Amino acid sequence: TVLAEFSKRSMSSQFPDSPNFENYIQPFNIKNFNPGKQVTLYSEQKFFEGFDRGKRGVGTRNYIILLGTSVHTAGFVRQLADSFKKIPELFPNVDGVVPIAHTEGGTNEPFNNSELLLRTLSGFAVHPNVGAVLSVDFGTEQINNKVLKEYLEENKYPINMLIHNFFSIEFSYNEALSKASKIIEQWLPQLNNIHRSEQPYSKVKLALQCGGSDAFSGVSGNPLASWIGKEIIRYGGMVNLAETDELMGSEAYVLANVKDIETAERFLQLSERFKNWASRYGHSAEGNPSGGNIIRGLYNIAIKSIGAARKRHPDVRLDHVIEYGEPMTESGFYFMDSPGNDPESIAGQVASGANLVYFVTGNGSITNFPFVPTIKIMTTTERFELLHGDIDFNAGRFLEGESLDSLGENLMRLTQKVLSGQKSSGEKAGHSQINIWRDWYGKDAREVSCKKPEEVLIGKSLVLGYQSSKKPLFYEAVQVKGQYASEQVVLVMPTSLCSSEVAKMLVRHMTEKKIGSEKGISRFVALPHTEGCGNSSGKSMEKFIRTTLNYLLHPNVSMAISLEHGCEKAHNAYMCQEFEKIGGVVKKIGWFSIQLDGGIENVLKKATKWCQRNVANLKEESAKTTDAKDTRIGIITSGSMPRFVKGTLNVFCRRLLDAEMTVIAPESSALVNVLIKSGTLKEEQTHPTLAYGQQPSDSGFHIMENSFATLEETMAGMGGSGVQAIFSFLKGRPISAHPMIPVIQVRWNGNRSILYQNDFDLTLPESSSQGSAQLIELLEQVLSRKYIPKNNCSQNTIYQISRGIEGISL
Repeated sequence: TVLAEFSKRSMSSQFPDSPNFENYIQPFNIKNFNPGKQVTLYSEQKFFEGFDRGKRGVGTRNYIILLGTSVHTAGFVRQLADSFKKIPELFPNVDGVVPIAHTEGGTNEPFNNSELLLRTLSGFAVHPNVGAVLSVDFGTEQINNKVLKEYLEENKYPINMLIHNFFSIEFSYNEALSKASKIIEQWLPQLNNIHRSEQPYSKVKLALQCGGSDAFSGVSGNPLASWIGKEIIRYGGMVNLAETDELMGSEAYVLANVKDIETAERFLQLSERFKNWASRYGHSAEGNPSGGNIIRGLYNIAIKSIGAARKRHPDVRLDHVIEYGEPMTESGFYFMDSPGNDPESIAGQVASGANLVYFVTGNGSITNFPFVPTIKIMTTTERFELLHGDIDFNAGRFLEGESLDSLGENLMRLTQKVLSGQKSSGEKAGHSQINIWRDWYGKDAREVSCKKPEEVLIGKSLVLGYQSSKKPLFYEAVQVKGQYASEQVVLVMPTSLCSSEVAKMLVRHMTEKKIGSEKGISRFVALPHTEGCGNSSGKSMEKFIRTTLNYLLHPNVSMAISLEHGCEKAHNAYMCQEFEKIGGVVKKIGWFSIQLDGGIENVLKKATKWCQRNVANLKEESAKTTDAKDTRIGIITSGSMPRFVKGTLNVFCRRLLDAEMTVIAPESSALVNVLIKSGTLKEEQTHPTLAYGQQPSDSGFHIMENSFATLEETMAGMGGSGVQAIFSFLKGRPISAHPMIPVIQVRWNGNRSILYQNDFDLTLPESSSQGSAQLIELLEQVLSRKYIPKNNCSQNTIYQISRGIEGISL
């Protein structure tokens, strides 16, 4: 009640000529529609220093982007970009080389967001902040360079107005990296010769976003952003508001000033479409508020929406309603369809042409886009002081009496500097993330309701169809938490997408310090992903929690850090509670929060000290030859296999089972049918024994559920089940490896994989007994740390948790 009264008073003081506040929270009636008026344009222009790209617009940065057409080249573009980290020092007019590594396009079947994905990638490719683009594919994906090039041409995206190359990986990984690097090296001198020039504010395309919202987002931060938005439009620029589900309940305010009835109807149609889409998966917009939203007063979507809608100034007319990633072409105020998931929504706004992002936050979200600067605005002074190193502007001064006009003028001065090249806080920190609106599944999948909890299977292995000989296998093991395993890993597990990039920064920081090397620590590993916040609840969230927590119990994990952002659904307090339920010891995990620990720099220091202190208490252990009994091995297959490969797989699996090891295969694997036909498994008793990411209760053969999971997502689930190595038997090209689990890639002669034969770890002979012996020998070497699989060694890795059938973005 106090907050509502404060909000009414603040709105009347900020916007004295606006309609009564109570009218904004009434149901909107289109029968009472009246056309609105746009603000009067300024007669004189204001200027900033930008890059003139002609018909592509004006850039605020000058980047080379490495555009992965699908998830399959995500590891490649990340690795390629890492080799150009020092470019700004050598070429001062080039802001950097950044990867566009995303999660989409990974299925072999047609997927529902293909049009959306193509529109987004096209918008990225011709964005005015991009000086050159290298589009990377294998040529065999659903969305590849050929498909993207045709889409660019058909939809008249001006790709020929910038330096570009469509690059296909048709040779070994290292050779491809070398060839791609040479292309970029040739571009750098040309891009360095491009200079900033005076550009009018009419060329500004501003994206308005909020994340980690609190009860004051609609009182201080969002009205301040709307003040700037009004100014940009008065200079003839464009402003883009997004997040469809975060405007539900505030339609009366959004449509209080709109261009015409067609625009109003279009807005309502998109809102209704979003509701129907969510309901078909068993969800609603009410699932949107995050844990941080609820704690700080936004306990349902209507309250959250009223504050979010105030990013549109009452004087500013809603002029355009567009699809996700659809280009902005005329001046005015835009609404763009998107989920409330901040990174996914921002990606659509950037694809629409936004060359600057305003990000309003109450909790202290630290998001930043790879090639578009983000100005982060905090809603309260107390929170700003806690996180001032990662936030650009304090709107909380309004709550302390400073006028909105004064704050707006100060923010406009900062905006002009950032538009002209001054680095924002996120750019200084070297932090960025990108997520495209994730795929949703087909009509049949939508008939499955996610309202019922997911059934977790008992984890009991399948009955074998033969008598095991119980012949042991051995390897050189190390002691981890009192038991023997293949290596000692320090795991940094982000609890959400927003802490994922900081988890990578923490791993790099601790690796450089060589913490624990004298105590046998083999590696520091981060598992960045796109889940934990901004996605739907139900089975999808249960899958995420189970998988994430089981990684903390992985036999190779010597110690672990759980890194939260601070305002997500899967925050540390909840994770602690769930971890204890599955038998985990909370005290043995380091629990850290980017927001509560004072920002990126502070959390890096605190987590590093915790790790150093705990490593000091480790006992030095020498390697020991030990029985591989109970060691878990994952096996995935792709494509059809000749008879001799099936025979090899059968002999290999029997050898592992005879050694009383655990073999885990996904339910979609051809391996299951191979073992049934050979008599290794009994067909009538073959069924999934493990849920996705679940650990088994005994050794033997297990089948893991993995509905609608790609190979990369399948490997993530296997890691949660505790496998210490994964074998992939692939007909075509190799896949990106798992960041923590060794992935041994196996091929055979007579297929397209000959192009990539140097990236495989083994080419199978046609003798099943000989091939099985080679596989066993390779496994022993991997478990004993005498051999690192090639794609793991090259760090061509990816980690992505499956959402399953019902998971969507909210």
